[in-house]
Amino acid sequence: MASEADEGHEHLIDGVRYKLKGIIAVDQVLPYLHFLDQERKDQIKQKLITDGDRAAADLLIDTVIKGPHEKGWFRAFIDALSHGGSELAADYLTKPPRPEEEAENDMYVELIRLLAPSLAGMKTTVVCELCFSDELLTADDKERILAETNNYGNGRGAQELLKRIIRRRPPWFSEFLQVLLRAEERAVYCEHEQGGQCPLTHEKTPFFHKLECSKSTIWIWVGVSCSFLDRGTLFVSAQVIIYGSASAAVGEPSSPEKAEISLWDYQMEVAKPALEGKNIIICLPTGSGKTRVAVYITKEHLDLRRAEGKLGKVVVLVNKVPLVEQHYAKEFTPYLKHSYKVERVSGDSQLKISFAKIVQRNDIIICTAQILENYLERATSGVDEGVKLSDLSLMIIDECHHTQKGEAYNHIMMRYLKQKHKNKKLKKEQKEIVPLPQILGLTASPGVGRAARLEKAKEHILQICANLDASQIMTRSLRDFKREPRKSIQTVEDKKQDPFGDVIKRIMHEIHRHAELNPTGDLGTQVYEQWSVQKERQAAKEGDRKVRVCAEYLRQYNNGLILRNTIRMHDALSLLNNYYEEQYKKKSAPDEEQNIQITDTERFLFNLFKENKKELEILAKNPEYENESLSKLRTEILKEFSSRKQARGIIFTKTRHSAITLNQWIEENPKFDDIGIKPAYVIGGGDQSDVKPMTAAEQKDVLKKFSTGEVNLLVATTVAEEGLDIPACNFVIRYGHVTNEIAMIQSQGRGRAEDSTYTVVDVKNSGVAEKECVNEHREDMMHKAIEKIKALSQADYDKQITEYQLQAIMEIRVRQNRQKKKVMKNVNPAAVKFSCRHCNKQVCTGEDISIIEDMHRVNATVDFRKLFIQRENSSLQERLVDYETNGIIACKDCGQPWGSMMMFRGIELPCLLVKNFVVNINTENISKCSKWSDIPVKFPAFDYNEYASRVIEIDSDDEETN
Repeated sequence: MASEADEGHEHLIDGVRYKLKGIIAVDQVLPYLHFLDQERKDQIKQKLITDGDRAAADLLIDTVIKGPHEKGWFRAFIDALSHGGSELAADYLTKPPRPEEEAENDMYVELIRLLAPSLAGMKTTVVCELCFSDELLTADDKERILAETNNYGNGRGAQELLKRIIRRRPPWFSEFLQVLLRAEERAVYCEHEQGGQCPLTHEKTPFFHKLECSKSTIWIWVGVSCSFLDRGTLFVSAQVIIYGSASAAVGEPSSPEKAEISLWDYQMEVAKPALEGKNIIICLPTGSGKTRVAVYITKEHLDLRRAEGKLGKVVVLVNKVPLVEQHYAKEFTPYLKHSYKVERVSGDSQLKISFAKIVQRNDIIICTAQILENYLERATSGVDEGVKLSDLSLMIIDECHHTQKGEAYNHIMMRYLKQKHKNKKLKKEQKEIVPLPQILGLTASPGVGRAARLEKAKEHILQICANLDASQIMTRSLRDFKREPRKSIQTVEDKKQDPFGDVIKRIMHEIHRHAELNPTGDLGTQVYEQWSVQKERQAAKEGDRKVRVCAEYLRQYNNGLILRNTIRMHDALSLLNNYYEEQYKKKSAPDEEQNIQITDTERFLFNLFKENKKELEILAKNPEYENESLSKLRTEILKEFSSRKQARGIIFTKTRHSAITLNQWIEENPKFDDIGIKPAYVIGGGDQSDVKPMTAAEQKDVLKKFSTGEVNLLVATTVAEEGLDIPACNFVIRYGHVTNEIAMIQSQGRGRAEDSTYTVVDVKNSGVAEKECVNEHREDMMHKAIEKIKALSQADYDKQITEYQLQAIMEIRVRQNRQKKKVMKNVNPAAVKFSCRHCNKQVCTGEDISIIEDMHRVNATVDFRKLFIQRENSSLQERLVDYETNGIIACKDCGQPWGSMMMFRGIELPCLLVKNFVVNINTENISKCSKWSDIPVKFPAFDYNEYASRVIEIDSDDEETN
């Protein structure tokens, strides 16, 4: 059985195989491979004769990896490489070059291959002797080169010399150039300068070269990533662009002070309709430069408007706060700041002036979609200074596949479509129409929605096109140029023994008996979780306190079972213990004189966990019972980092809690530390879970560290799947979490480096292997659907788009009419009653509720203050414009949280969360109220003046009394 060290060495060799194949001198290394028998050596020699160097090197690597392995075989292999004229190959296995050194050497290798025809006429014998004296060639090299020259002529000798030169250790290139000059080979001249900028992509590069070979001039920029053969550009490698003298782009590199934008032919092709002023969707894979295309279109749009004497105003909409800063700093500002005013706004921005003023004062505004929607609504309602669609001339929608019902993008576009169809009527009546902005949508994948058939997939994509009023969906197949990652699915066998899980299930069965519950679905599954949620809501509605609290606990234990299949046992136990302590703390009043009720059921649940906690702690320490998925993940991580000289990867997981705990597991594992793994986690910024969210600044800091190499392994939730500029990595692992085909395409696109891998690791009860296969089918269906749409005549396409748009407008009208009917019923807030979700005590009525800034529902009555206690908020919310949260309020009788105390302009007010109450409307209980908009009641605005005056009067009376 192979040792762990042997496996690590095998993975290392296999991981750099693609490099070794090109630099191992097989004929020179074979005599030193003493641990291989003669039969296997003869097979490799025969391969060398029949199929050439690379094929023979590949077979040699396979033979070495396969074994059998004697003690010290890996060291012997390195020694054979070193003594056999393949020192660079040995370096890749012992002290691999840094990425920038490798990129530079790759460029020189490809350059020699490019110039080989011009160097075929060199004085091979003279150059060979000089290279040997300068130790650029070994004695064996010299013998073979001279033999080729004598037997087959100067050209074959030159070819053999160049083949052996490029296998040498750096800095062979500069030394070789000196040899050519000494040999009076004046055909080649090289000028090297530090720093520069590619004239096509304008990305900063470590260095550039100017070479004159025979009668041609060649410029080489190193440090950018390209993959197309156009514009006189010759693709050399993932890190090199070479321009021939015939290229129009040849010239001095552009000054970094003012970057000019050029597009590849495929980018220009998809941008063309937008440059003509049409609304389009651009659908290109992740990493293909969609945002760069948008920047180019923005510049052309503003330049044209300026030339025509018209005002140009571009808004770039994103769906995530971090994308605002990313697009601002990395894309739009570098290219456009010299000609236009660029500004960014997000929920994290500290605005000194209103968003409307920012739109007025700038040419390009990058913002989250919700901010624009808020200000469009203000303009419509007339209650405040707002923004109108007619103020804009171009609207760019990033990740535009989110333009669907319920999304902020769709709300904005529905305003657009309604005005568009009103304009048709105005035009018929020969009245002045309202100008609307041009629309540009960007996406890597529109997806297929819930479609199971091709026709439904087509309808889904057409609906998105209609929502965006796109006249075309522009795509370009990049399969000939894209490096598809190597994909694998790692299935996991279920362990026969799971005593930790058995204890949790035993606890759950005890709760079932106590509450007389008969659940549907197996324990530890999503089906069971759905059952527990529904049971809790039903019990709250019926006022069954016993069942409600049991259903809550069962949901947490079920979550522990699910997480136990993903993370360590003690992490799952920690989650349960934290919940237990949180519930127990609710029953402890800050004021010792105040007694909070503890029911018999709550006492039973507390004791049940306490009785089993010790056994769970003992089991959690036994590695024998750790889940197989975690073991498989460990193997995958070790393989990636031991087989690559510069590994950098992302692990996608389902929950924030699993991301954090997996990161801790990696940090605490010495094996990971030994091979240089430096992990960090990235989670979302929304405050919708028990885990503290990550701020945009914290996300940015982690991603920056990942880009510099300070962090080389990210553990991330879906926040990292799309949009965020995560530098190219060479492996992606989806750990027990697969969503839809859009997420699959996005996460695969994260592995942009050469020889990247995409691995799915199964987790018990997750079904990820099956889901991944389904997503592959859905991706294929999506591409076919897009092709069917593109095959439609423009007339048929326009007809279908119009039908979808009119249908959407009619649906909005129906919803608005329903809402109006609800508002008509909102005549008496007194008909709405609120009861504590836990103990069913009636708390207040709708008459007691008022609203602040159309957002926060507060109860400022004196009677309400007698019903709750206050606790410290362990994670205070960040300070907002006019208010801040200041602590938790909870039921005085049972400890159930009701909301928080907020400070509003110097006044402390209790702010309620509706999900913590059972709402009764006209004697009918409603348990499923997760947000205030679920209640058809219009609450009055909070009267600050009246309340503040009353407080001041009370304070004055108290001072007089004292």
